[in-house]
Amino acid sequence: MTVTDAFAAPGPRIVPSVLPADFSRFGEACVELAKAGVDRLQFDVMDGRFVPNLTFGSDVIASLRSWVDLPFEAHLMIEEPDLLAPGFVKAGCELVIIHAEATRHLHRSLCVIRDAGGKAAVAINPATPVESVSNVIDLVDLVLVMTVNPGFGGQTYLTSMEPKIAQMRKLIDASGRSIDLEVDGGIGPSTIAGAAAAGANVFIAGSALFRDPLGLEHAVSDLRQRARAAGSETA
Repeated sequence: MTVTDAFAAPGPRIVPSVLPADFSRFGEACVELAKAGVDRLQFDVMDGRFVPNLTFGSDVIASLRSWVDLPFEAHLMIEEPDLLAPGFVKAGCELVIIHAEATRHLHRSLCVIRDAGGKAAVAINPATPVESVSNVIDLVDLVLVMTVNPGFGGQTYLTSMEPKIAQMRKLIDASGRSIDLEVDGGIGPSTIAGAAAAGANVFIAGSALFRDPLGLEHAVSDLRQRARAAGSETA
């Protein structure tokens, strides 16, 4: 499957955050996730300013590009994303997500990503309204509704975000464009159905994948089945 096909694939997509992986064997962890059947890999980039933690930059991601054929997406939890976003496209990230709250000029910031040759996406925090992205919906390939406050792994899923996911789904459908709706934060076996039923079709999972006692392949398959069942019930 080509990268383009992978982004256009129907059905629920399971995308691991690599944040819980062992950074001392990052490449091997990416290979293991690919073998488990994930749809692409997400890299959580934190700057210690927009969020409290500090992770890694584009050079680390570029070093992993040759390990797997999966698409990469970078979730930039950073201030002033215009300065660094093109570097993540160059590093091999087909999709770059920036936060609406992190830039003064969201329209321009999304155009920076597109001009660099990447797919542009926007994320919104739990307290940020859906309306904040309504005027840039024509520029994005994906919208991410955060189901936790960003900056830490292993947080508890905010069920209160499900009406917001449904509202975002309505906005996307009204646009007439093929735009993915991604959710990130606390996604696991007990929460993925609610997010899917609300209208999400891309699910970021971190801790839930790595701590499954039956292994990564079982974790990925289980989440996909649960999301598919919940989505079909509301179709």
